[in-house]
Amino acid sequence: MTKLTAAKPADIRKARDAGFTLLELLVVIAIIGLLYAIVGPQVIRYLGSSKTQTAAVQVKNVASSLELYRFDAGGYPTPEQGLDALVKQPAGGVNWNGPYLPQASTIIDPWGNPYLYKVPGEHGQFDVYTLGSDKAPGGTGEAKDVGNW
Repeated sequence: MTKLTAAKPADIRKARDAGFTLLELLVVIAIIGLLYAIVGPQVIRYLGSSKTQTAAVQVKNVASSLELYRFDAGGYPTPEQGLDALVKQPAGGVNWNGPYLPQASTIIDPWGNPYLYKVPGEHGQFDVYTLGSDKAPGGTGEAKDVGNW
C-alpha cells in the first residue's frame, strides 16, 4: 500500500510556476513575427536571383555541349533537331558521339520551359537562351532574359 501524504505549499507553487504564461507566449510569437517580416523578403529575393544564376550556368553548359556536337558532327544541330540532338541521336545524325548532355532535364530552364535555340543566331553562330520567369522578351530581375551572349 502506498501512503498518501498531503501536498506541501512549496510543491503546489512549483507545479503552478512550471508552465508559460499567456503573456510570455505572446512575446515569443511577436518576436518570431518580426524576424519573419525582416528576413522573409531577403530570402525570397535570394531565391529569385538563384534561378537566374542557375539559368546562366545551364546556358553555358548547353553552349559548350553544342561546340562538342559541332566538333563531332561537323555543324550545329538544325533548328528542326533542336537541343534534343544533344541528349539523343537525331535521325540521320552522322558522327554523333553523344549524349552531350546527361539528361533531357538539362535543356529545361529553372522555370520549367525548354531553352530556346536559334541557328544561325542573332548574337553569334547560335543562340541559346531563356526568356525568364515572364516568358516574354526583355525584363529585369527574375524576368530578365538569359542567353549565351
